[in-house]
Amino acid sequence: MTPQPSPTLPPQQQRLTLIEQARKAVFESNTPLHQPTTLAPWVERSWRRCLDLGLDPSQRVAFAAVSSSAAQHAIEANQPLLRAAAPVIQSLSRAMAHTRYFAILTDARGLVIDVNGPVDRHDPHAASIARIGVDLSERAVGTTAIGTTLADLQPVWLHRGEHFFDDTAIYSCAGAPIWGPDGQCVGMLDLTGVNVVEQPALKHLVAQSARSIENALTLSQPHRLLLCLSWPGRMPGDASDGLVCVNADGQISAINRSAADMLGVAASVAPGHCSEWFAVPIETLFDAARLQRGPLEVPLWSGLRLSVLAQLNQGGERIPLHGASHGLPLKDVETAMIRKAVDDARGNVKEAARALGISRATVYRKLGAPRERS
Repeated sequence: MTPQPSPTLPPQQQRLTLIEQARKAVFESNTPLHQPTTLAPWVERSWRRCLDLGLDPSQRVAFAAVSSSAAQHAIEANQPLLRAAAPVIQSLSRAMAHTRYFAILTDARGLVIDVNGPVDRHDPHAASIARIGVDLSERAVGTTAIGTTLADLQPVWLHRGEHFFDDTAIYSCAGAPIWGPDGQCVGMLDLTGVNVVEQPALKHLVAQSARSIENALTLSQPHRLLLCLSWPGRMPGDASDGLVCVNADGQISAINRSAADMLGVAASVAPGHCSEWFAVPIETLFDAARLQRGPLEVPLWSGLRLSVLAQLNQGGERIPLHGASHGLPLKDVETAMIRKAVDDARGNVKEAARALGISRATVYRKLGAPRERS
């Protein structure tokens, strides 16, 4: 039976003790870990993949970079990802202020294509990984948030000895995959600190940030109609919305991960035409956008219903990436909700105002309509 750490130890020390016990069980005895354990399941899976590759936890890690030409090729090939991620990564510095964590963006292979944040270039542990062109894949540097995220395709958190190599046990990191509008993983976002306090909340932050990057990538695709999906009863307009880009013929040109989950579109499967998912004619959605009807409850062929806010993209041009990660403008969402309430009340402003919990004057002001005479 595995001895338990003393309850008198501080929680952080207890955690490190349990990690060390798990390392001995897997690396020295090759013993399966019995659940429940403080070790996340993705960590053990990654450790065992590294062992299957013939890696030894005690060997030195080189943090080798690819050739300058290969790095340049990766930068050029990932321009859409870099443009979509830039404003999101810059905003991370506010959330992580004074924590000494920094952001790393990699391509789908684990090659670093961008770094942002307070990197201490005098610390070789930080400088060695925070470089464009460094290969941080699982095969190259063992278990890290980067390699584990790209292998398991889910958000992860790793602390100290949860990394495979002894050399990398000074890092703490969170990672999340970034899905492209075609349903393929195009890269990952990593938040790393060196000899820092454990911050498991960063797993949530990195997942939300990755979703914002995905939304920006989706909105950058050419489309005539944008469908913003949410479940009935939820206010649309945030990063959790499903986004579906539709061309003039009703073909879906791009879709974010949230929309794929809502509609039941399998990963890497072309979503096809809107009529395959929405149990209403595509003309209904275009008409709703032209008339600015606000969110409509739309049935799906699956039997579920979604709240759909349809918006025309004039000219079918791409929506600029800057600011796209923040969802729809709050003013537009608010106006759409008020307009829908008035429509539902058959034009009775007083009834709509009562349903919304606002005054009639506010309804008139928000819609820019002339007030009724008393």
